[in-house]
Amino acid sequence: MATNQTVCPAPMKATSNGAWQGENPLDYALPLAILQICLVVAFTRTLAFILRPLRQPRVIAEIIGGILLGPSAFGRSEKFLHTVFPAKSMTVLDTLANTGLLFFLFLVGLELDIRAIRRTGKKALGIAIAGISFPFILGVGTSVVLQATIAHGARPAPFLVFMGVSLSITAFPVLARILAELKLLTTDVGRIAMSAAAVNDVAAWILLALAIALSGTSSSPLISLWVLLTCIAFLIFAVFVIRPILVLMARRSPDGEPVKEHYICATLSLVLAAGFATDCIGIHALFGAFVIGIIVPKDGPFAGVLIEKIEDIVPGLLLPLYFVSSGLKTNVATIKGAESWGLLVLVILTACFGKIVGTTVVSVMVKVPFREAITLGFLMNSKGLVELIVLNIGKDRKVLNDQTFAILVLMALFTTFITTPIVTAVYKPARKSKPYKHRTMQRNNLDTELTILAC
Repeated sequence: MATNQTVCPAPMKATSNGAWQGENPLDYALPLAILQICLVVAFTRTLAFILRPLRQPRVIAEIIGGILLGPSAFGRSEKFLHTVFPAKSMTVLDTLANTGLLFFLFLVGLELDIRAIRRTGKKALGIAIAGISFPFILGVGTSVVLQATIAHGARPAPFLVFMGVSLSITAFPVLARILAELKLLTTDVGRIAMSAAAVNDVAAWILLALAIALSGTSSSPLISLWVLLTCIAFLIFAVFVIRPILVLMARRSPDGEPVKEHYICATLSLVLAAGFATDCIGIHALFGAFVIGIIVPKDGPFAGVLIEKIEDIVPGLLLPLYFVSSGLKTNVATIKGAESWGLLVLVILTACFGKIVGTTVVSVMVKVPFREAITLGFLMNSKGLVELIVLNIGKDRKVLNDQTFAILVLMALFTTFITTPIVTAVYKPARKSKPYKHRTMQRNNLDTELTILAC
């Protein structure tokens, strides 16, 4: 009697004996991973150079590069896909990509100063709340339309939250790089945008934790409740146990002296341990790394040295792998027919309308000049990497199907792509604009010479 048997491919060995021994190095994990990293870095850097005249941030080139290397373009060639990105290598590639992403989220946390968020004025806080709530509500409405058309069978609660987060998120690291490239970080618009994006980022991660808790495989609501409660317990432990240790290390690293190597090793190990803890809880390893980055003391050289140690290798070498990992899951060919393309347009319009209109209206209400308010709307509409993280988690959790995933990736690409050209056209820092408040200089004797000391 014939029986159906599923034969699993043998796991890849780490290293080969070399081509002269009659072995193909691409059948082994290490040489194949090296080839993948070199190809991805070279390809995305070339795209970044091509897009430089359009003043696009590097994240755009990396997203486009990931999509082009996937089944949407070069991956249509079965030979290319099976040679360079075979299915058996995906575990190693995803592990490397997520390790790089883990440390990148630690970097994002390092750059995010909670004290600055606490000092955020009502103006930036109101803009941030509007930039989250209005698109989130529109995202909920859009999720109903998608569920009735291309997302049949998606679980309503997690799908609703994932759609809301996807449309309401602002990518803090991407926005920081756009503002730096446009030399707007020190302007009023730049400061408000950074403060509002920081608040938005923290709120988005909280909502994403909720979405992940709801998207667990268990149907029992008690499991989701336990996930959220243990997540809160982890946060309390991080603030009251881990933070004092980090504060002690920061105090013992005074200005003018090198930071001790074992302090750096201990901190990076803490990042991995926190990632392991949050992954065990069920809210993804990225949250642990992000929390450790936030609680690291920002005073003194300690945080700066950590940034220097990680900044070159992680964003430059490992992070592009995450975009390729996403690109390999994105097949633009799944968007076919008038209905699918119509839904793509609907999602893009909803995302842009919610962010830009919501932010602009509230900005005008808090006395920001109209031109600056429009600029803030487009700046807050940038998505990029953080959006891809949300979408990939939704895809891995089976909340988003292939078609919905592809539509949302293209939405993230479009909204980030239009940010720099429109901001450059709308907002000119050199333009004489109406000040937010009257600034006057009082002098006792008008006949004396005005002397200013500039440091």
